[in-house]
Amino acid sequence: MTELDANSAAGPLTLLFGRDVTLAVGICAMCGTTGPLGETVMYGPAPGTVLRCPQCSNVLMTIVEAPDRLLATMPGLRLLSVPTGGTS
Repeated sequence: MTELDANSAAGPLTLLFGRDVTLAVGICAMCGTTGPLGETVMYGPAPGTVLRCPQCSNVLMTIVEAPDRLLATMPGLRLLSVPTGGTS
C-alpha cells in the first residue's frame, strides 16, 4: 500500500464519524504519542484505510468500506478525543 498523509483519510473518517475528524486528537496505546488524526501516517485506500502512529508505526485505526457498511477497528488508540465545536 502507498504511504499518504492522513488528511487523505478525511473521506473514510467522515463516513465513519459523520463529520471531519482529522483534528480529533488520539493517543497511541503503544508509545503514548499524542496528536491529531490528520498527522498520522495513512496507508490505503485498498483494501482499506490504515492509520499508523507517526512515531512508532503502531496501527491506530483501520477502516474498510464494504458494500453495505463500514468496518472499523481502533486497536492502537488509547483515547480518541473528538471536538464537539461547543465551548467549555
